[in-house]
Amino acid sequence: MANNKQQIKRNIQNQKRRLANASFKSSLKTAIKKVEVAVKNGEKDNAVNYLNYAFKKIDKSVAKGIHHKNYASRQKARLSKKVNTL
Repeated sequence: MANNKQQIKRNIQNQKRRLANASFKSSLKTAIKKVEVAVKNGEKDNAVNYLNYAFKKIDKSVAKGIHHKNYASRQKARLSKKVNTL
């Protein structure tokens, strides 16, 4: 347990950041799943729209430091490949 004010404050900040990051990761996963479902159902227009949104979320996660740039590159390539099959 923390004994001083600075560490107590730091623990509170870390908890807030952890929850915010978890929420953002969850919304990113949902965006990726929407693209995959649209591709599976053969909905090209929806897939392209969801792909653009997913790209935005992926780039934002890298900018916020939640994910590594290689993760973003890999996900974007994987999703693009799926959408291009339509």
